[in-house]
Amino acid sequence: MACSPLPSGESRLIQIVDLALAETARKSGAWLVCRPGCTQCCFGVFPISQLDALRLRHGMAEMMASDPVGAAAIHDRARQAVVRLSSSFPGNAATGLIGKNVEDQQRFADFANEEPCPALSPETGRCELYAHRPMTCRVFGPPVRSESEDSLAVCELCYHGATAEQIAACELYPDPDGMETSLIEEVEKTSAVQGDTIVAFALAQ
Repeated sequence: MACSPLPSGESRLIQIVDLALAETARKSGAWLVCRPGCTQCCFGVFPISQLDALRLRHGMAEMMASDPVGAAAIHDRARQAVVRLSSSFPGNAATGLIGKNVEDQQRFADFANEEPCPALSPETGRCELYAHRPMTCRVFGPPVRSESEDSLAVCELCYHGATAEQIAACELYPDPDGMETSLIEEVEKTSAVQGDTIVAFALAQ
């Protein structure tokens, strides 16, 4: 799978996010129950940036070199998902870009909520592109502030028994300097593709 290079700041962004997540996990202790094999966050589509999509394709290229059979299986699952989802996709099914108008955004909120991620192994329940997963996957679970609603969102399986104050004390600040936004803009400028997509379209190419 040929793909353009990742921007030079990508590795630094991942390092910052992973360090922030490790610190939040330390504060959260047993409240954070995310473990390998838990697939709560692996069902249902969600928007990913062009930076996420490029990172995933790099992961597929690496896997194609080390495990071509496994990579082919992921690609096949992605292509099957695109076939299932294209007819009702709230956007451009030819490009995989999610529509930006109000109607498409509203439709996307209820779109394909039971669809498994193509990177999820049906046999092991693990992400086969874990090191290259989208940013949403990296920060899911701990308390992350929603900019649109100015509230903290957590995985429904986590923080049982914790008070609102205790949850707030574990808030994750994954990218305090806004590095991701700059890198997304760089990728979109280089690729001339702007807007969000979903994992299936990113991996079906």
